Amino acid sequence: MPYLSRIYLKDSHPEHFPFNLPFLRKGLDLRLKSNVTFFVGENGIGKSTLMEAIAEKCGFNVAGGNRNHNYSFHKTESPLSEYLTLSWNIKTAQGFFMRAESFFNFATYIDEVAQEDGRILDAYGGKSLHRQSHGEAFLSLFHNHFRNGIYILDEPESALSPQRQLSLLSIIHTLEKTGKAQFIISSHSPILMSYPNAEIYLLNDKIQRIHYKETEHYQLTRDFLASPESYFRHLFEDI
Repeated sequence: MPYLSRIYLKDSHPEHFPFNLPFLRKGLDLRLKSNVTFFVGENGIGKSTLMEAIAEKCGFNVAGGNRNHNYSFHKTESPLSEYLTLSWNIKTAQGFFMRAESFFNFATYIDEVAQEDGRILDAYGGKSLHRQSHGEAFLSLFHNHFRNGIYILDEPESALSPQRQLSLLSIIHTLEKTGKAQFIISSHSPILMSYPNAEIYLLNDKIQRIHYKETEHYQLTRDFLASPESYFRHLFEDI
């Protein structure tokens, strides 16, 4: 049973951005039944905006981190969280919001805190996240910092090789099967969204639940790998 069971938008809200995003025009009411939920859709559709609003409503640092990470960078959050309501099976304050695009800022913040108390690095593999590759730093965070709680991950595959995406699936499974961890993930990765029994929501002109094999991510990857030459004929003028 997931911690967070429902995400819905109040009936009365402004008409300007982000409430004019196509998938929000008719409101929002999601009921989460799995411990692993994916949001998928094209760039610019509003996935990150929604993820950020959920994280802010959970009390996490919208720059990336949990409730105890006190730093900021260029303001991006929208007013969406003010109009969201979260319903819980079991309320938890534990968890983490990971923004792949601003992970550098988070790593810098951890280094600054470590200058005062080096023990903080124990939660990130024992060394600076900046002294690890991008992919290593991501997995170090997942391995060492994730335990019980709700984890909101915005495109975590951005620095992960296919092999390391499989490692992330293993981490998710190890935590999720305890019943004490819930994941809400935005992704373009057909590897990640293949997670067994995950709920997948497609954001376009509305928000709708979709099966993994119905996603464009799966179908395009499958068809391209089966016959890349047929795609090249359309993409390249000299073939």
